[in-house]
Amino acid sequence: MQTGQIRLDGRIVVVAGAAGGGIGTTVTSTLARTGATVIAASRSEANLEQHIAPLAVEGLPVKPVAADVSTDAGIAAVMDAARRAKGDLYGLVNVAGGLGPSAWMPATRVSRADFRDLFQQNLETMFFMSQAVARELKEQGSGGSIVSISSISGMNTAPFHVAYGTAKAAIVAATRTMAAELSLDNIRVNAIAPGVTATPASRTYVDEDPERDRQAIAMGRRGLPEEQAGAILFLLSDLSGYITGQTLLVDGGLNLRWTHLAADNTSLFLKDQAFREAMKR
Repeated sequence: MQTGQIRLDGRIVVVAGAAGGGIGTTVTSTLARTGATVIAASRSEANLEQHIAPLAVEGLPVKPVAADVSTDAGIAAVMDAARRAKGDLYGLVNVAGGLGPSAWMPATRVSRADFRDLFQQNLETMFFMSQAVARELKEQGSGGSIVSISSISGMNTAPFHVAYGTAKAAIVAATRTMAAELSLDNIRVNAIAPGVTATPASRTYVDEDPERDRQAIAMGRRGLPEEQAGAILFLLSDLSGYITGQTLLVDGGLNLRWTHLAADNTSLFLKDQAFREAMKR
């Protein structure tokens, strides 16, 4: 994507969850093209090799780190890589998290293990990664910017994926509270809430249906990872220097219509009828 006049030269930005081939990878590429040194963290070495290594070969300032940021050891490895990089730590983008097909189910069937797993993947990872970066920024005394990914499911109802939606809603709450606490240290904390976005992960259960997209989304189409990355770049950059504690919906107006639920409250974006029936049982 074209980044225009936005530059992050000399700044180090951590991207947690950088190598899935979707929003995280696009954010990594976008930030590196603005001059930022990107610490690209992923627990999958294979994904780093597939999606991040080519960016480094291209000559972009990207430092791949194989680390599981849902653990203290993984966070420590990422922070060590950030300290060893040339420049000043400036920002963090929390992409790690998500929702697998097996996690779709009625609220009456969600187990404690299911609930805790989705909170660990999404809320805990975001919070403790943000905590580590915020501590470092406070010690530096130079300020900075943290951007996390919530979801439209955290801003509205989330039928048949209640634990995920609740975890993403909690990210919104954590973002507001951390923004208030860190504001006097000149550390801004914001989030985006993507709508349905065309990524490798979403393609596992969302098919191509332009007519449905035109009916469900005000702008008539699903979003692109580049469009989510653009919003994240804005919130990271000095252009948003007076914005903190906010969650920006980046959904093409899906929330304006919110008609993507069928009569049985299942999402019209789920392509497999058998899957839709199974998740309700």
